[in-house]
Amino acid sequence: MALGADSEVGRLRTVMLHRPGVELGRLTPRNNDQLLFDGIPWLGRAQDEHDAFAQALRDHDVEVLYLAQLLTETLANEAAREQIIASTLSGLFVGPRLQDLIEGTLTDAHPDKLAELLTAGLRNDEVTIDGSVAHHLMQPEHFLINPLPNLLFTRDSSVWLRDRVAVTSLAMPARVRETQLTGLIYRHHPRFAGTPVVHGPHLEHLEGGDVLELSPGVIAVGIGERTTPAGLERFAHQVLADGLAHTVLAVPIAQERATMHLDTIVTMVDVDTVVIYPTMSAALRAVPLTWDDGDVVIGAETSFFEGAAAAMGIETLHQIDTGLDPVTAEREQWDDGNNTLAIDARLAVAYERNEQTNARLEEHGIEVITISGDQLGSGRGGPRCMSCPIDRD
Repeated sequence: MALGADSEVGRLRTVMLHRPGVELGRLTPRNNDQLLFDGIPWLGRAQDEHDAFAQALRDHDVEVLYLAQLLTETLANEAAREQIIASTLSGLFVGPRLQDLIEGTLTDAHPDKLAELLTAGLRNDEVTIDGSVAHHLMQPEHFLINPLPNLLFTRDSSVWLRDRVAVTSLAMPARVRETQLTGLIYRHHPRFAGTPVVHGPHLEHLEGGDVLELSPGVIAVGIGERTTPAGLERFAHQVLADGLAHTVLAVPIAQERATMHLDTIVTMVDVDTVVIYPTMSAALRAVPLTWDDGDVVIGAETSFFEGAAAAMGIETLHQIDTGLDPVTAEREQWDDGNNTLAIDARLAVAYERNEQTNARLEEHGIEVITISGDQLGSGRGGPRCMSCPIDRD
């Protein structure tokens, strides 16, 4: 069975998605900011939109794996159950009586129910216990285990690098437990048996939305709101030392929610072509990192496009800037117009609402498969964010 990826545009064969479930329905005006959503999505419509996204991939012969199903199957393994229950409990601060009750609830749960508790969370009014001061004083709607609505964005918690997978380290407290689940799947699910795992949630912050595999051997990593300079350094050292890349480009980006990841600014749509938010095109810089004599070598800073082309061994990394007036460009960037998922070279999935960006892509010969994302986009993520490629040609 093939596993692995070393580009953004090789023919996509297998992808991991997470169909939004109960956890998305747990968002309220009181917790949506804490859980990193800009609004309260309509769950049923979000599921319909996601189903259409998955079907669009299947229509192009992409195998779709669902994270929740993989997790349920993984939890049939006793060692995996013990590991995830222990890590979940270690992050709870609910007092001794509730802690014991939650441990018993998780331990006794069937794999499918345990998967639901780990993803959708557990509210105070969903347990009954006498003698717990914390339980008595907490509001009924207080979450003892927080829901994970951002599981929708499977790109962030893992990145495949050739024949191995990097489990990342998510920066925001609301997302920390996501990589515990992803890492558990890769270590214990039979489908991934023997797959080497690099990086990890215990290390410096690095998120998959900041990692672009520009070509075999060349990886760009954004450094901004989510991926730290230290996370980039740790990751670069690993991939260069292991021969997974010959060049890592460190790409500083603004530490703002609108540009939380590199893939909110630029994504690849062909082997030598990207779509990019025009406002940031000229200012985007890169520092090339290479490997020599057992250590990382820091090269001279240059423009992102010059540095990328040189590392990729091509004359020019072509840009499809969205060519829009500043207001429209800002609107469509916010709506993930630059966050495309390439199924193959010159074939990409994009949100239908970004009409002018999609028109520019089509003018340049890129076939665009449009999907609705009115509800899915409320967590600030597009088709690339919602997909983790597991196998590409």
